[in-house]
Amino acid sequence: MAPEPFPDDWQRALVVAAHPDDIEYGVAAAVAVWTGDGKDVRHLLATRGEAGIAGLAPADCGPVREEEERRSAAVVGVSEVDVLDHRDGVLQAGPDLRRDLAAAVRRHRPELVVTMYGGPTWTPPDASVGVVSSADHRALGEAALDAVSDAADEWIFPDLAGEPWSGVRHVAVQQPGPTATHAVDVTDAVERAVASLAEHARYLAALSDEPVADQARAVVDMATEQPDASRRVGFRLYAGTAS
Repeated sequence: MAPEPFPDDWQRALVVAAHPDDIEYGVAAAVAVWTGDGKDVRHLLATRGEAGIAGLAPADCGPVREEEERRSAAVVGVSEVDVLDHRDGVLQAGPDLRRDLAAAVRRHRPELVVTMYGGPTWTPPDASVGVVSSADHRALGEAALDAVSDAADEWIFPDLAGEPWSGVRHVAVQQPGPTATHAVDVTDAVERAVASLAEHARYLAALSDEPVADQARAVVDMATEQPDASRRVGFRLYAGTAS
């Protein structure tokens, strides 16, 4: 069954990820469509990605990767990037992360919360061997879902700043493969998505000797190309806290 069109009954979205570059592995194409339609989209990162570049010390790496994310976000129309101070590589889906994510939901007051795929494993298209998901991605995915409810409850974290926010209409989880329930047509946003990921130049250069532009295009193609030759980003959609 083909996924349904993504709902349009929202104005502000908060896209939640563990590291700089996570959003650009597919979701940024949808973000470009949304901002092009006049939506207010903001990014929230749990870490600065400071453990992500071999040979570059965390104290030096964190600022580089955060700046790359700010430039990358700007390419797809996002001007507000909120970065928390959790340590890269050891995220835990416990109260500390939930509290900080819930506080951010209260600050930004989104109607849509988007987060990355947080399953234990995934299999790239046309691959016969699966890949174990990053521990940070698994933890972030779980905590982000919990934080939506936490932000709406006055008693779970009674010391949390800001008024409770129960205005989240939808929670969308990036969903690779054929199990997406909803999708965004990103045909007209592919080039912006490629340019956005290419802003992570230092990070990508450390991953491979392939040119950064080629890496960026391959990733966006993998994330958006469909068997019917269309271009879309898939999500599993869940009800939020809005009454």
